[in-house]
Amino acid sequence: MTTRASVWRKLVTCISSLKFFLTILCLVSTIFVILQISSFQITQCSLSLPPALLTYLKHQPDQTFENKTAYLVEKLRESVTFLPLKDLRFSNKPQEGHTWFMSSLLDNQTRGEAQYQEFPSDSSKGRVLCLKGIDGHDGSWNYYALAWPEALPTNAIFQEGLTFVSYSHWDHGNLWHGLSASVPFVSWSLRNQCERPQKWVLYHRGELRYWMGHWLSEILTATYGEEPQILHFVDEDKPVCFEKAVVMRHNEGGMSRERRLEVFDHLRCKARNYCNITSDEASKPRVGMTLLLRTGARSFKNDSAVINVFKRECERVDGCVLSVAYSNNLTFCEQVELMKKTDVLVSPHGAQLTNLFLMDRNSSVMEFFPKGWLKLAGVGQLVYKWGANWSGMRHEGAWHDPFGETCKFPDTDKRCMSLVYKNAMIGYNETYFGEWARLVLGKVPEHNKLYGSLDVCPQC
Repeated sequence: MTTRASVWRKLVTCISSLKFFLTILCLVSTIFVILQISSFQITQCSLSLPPALLTYLKHQPDQTFENKTAYLVEKLRESVTFLPLKDLRFSNKPQEGHTWFMSSLLDNQTRGEAQYQEFPSDSSKGRVLCLKGIDGHDGSWNYYALAWPEALPTNAIFQEGLTFVSYSHWDHGNLWHGLSASVPFVSWSLRNQCERPQKWVLYHRGELRYWMGHWLSEILTATYGEEPQILHFVDEDKPVCFEKAVVMRHNEGGMSRERRLEVFDHLRCKARNYCNITSDEASKPRVGMTLLLRTGARSFKNDSAVINVFKRECERVDGCVLSVAYSNNLTFCEQVELMKKTDVLVSPHGAQLTNLFLMDRNSSVMEFFPKGWLKLAGVGQLVYKWGANWSGMRHEGAWHDPFGETCKFPDTDKRCMSLVYKNAMIGYNETYFGEWARLVLGKVPEHNKLYGSLDVCPQC
């Protein structure tokens, strides 16, 4: 009996020991599997690292994490590569495709908006824009690069806030070209909570410019509530990197007409508010006709004769008031006020016609050209027709003077344009001008009913 009990106790003890052993074995196996999985994941992660970094980590086992990070940041800093702003490989087609300005970068485009670049962004993979160089004569000696914010180039100056980088193939002094370069920035601001720039950087064909025309400066001051601050580059060896930058290099290209109308409505309203010009219709004539004249290039040969024609036709219309002004004698706000009172704008082709968007919508424009422009001027003669369409005005056609100085080359020779016709003066045709004026003036009351003045600018 005692023997049987002893055997039973030994059997129970053995089974208990085996169960314990199996439990320990299971636990150890589980831990082993978990460690293998973790090791596999770490290996997979490591394999995705750049080979140079793996080599570095392999041969630097005794360095701290902080030292390794500093080393990598320094390598990123040294790897920033500056490229010429003006890529001479595309000098035969500087405005096509990506353009020769910052040619390695692609543009973004929101539906109905102008093409643009924004830094940092997803397309730049979080990198910021850096610019370098002080050349005002050759854009191929100015440079650009993208850099990580944590690894800016050596000696870099960090520019805080938003910076607008404006590229123009023409210039920022001319009213039309300057406005065309600025409109897409205003559109960008309107769709980004009216964000305003702290600085502007101006490039003409990659060459730095440090000023813009007074008229354009006034428009931007009215729009953003402060005078545009143009960034000056003073040291060719010190790049400037921007906390946030927006680059435009195609002017309004890509903008829908609807979007342009919204932007020009905004600019018009801001300009009137800036100049304290009310929308009181009692101060406006029933029909306002304005002759906005020029002196010098593309002016009328006989201003008095032209004025008399339009004065006579205006007097035939009940409530018509004729104003005669020379754009070079008017301040910015005087131009804004004059355009507010204008229903029909009569003017030779020239930068002063840029003021047309400051009239109420559905106002009319009559444009005049010297001899030779119709054949040789190309699309440049259409800019104010486009401008009228984009800002909600009515371009009532153009008159091309059939008479003028004779060119010694054939009429189709482009040298005639630059040597004779471009800055020629304009004659007049009393009969044609009178009939044309009567036709346009007769449509003004009907057009005025279609659109009223904006009393309140869009909220920003």
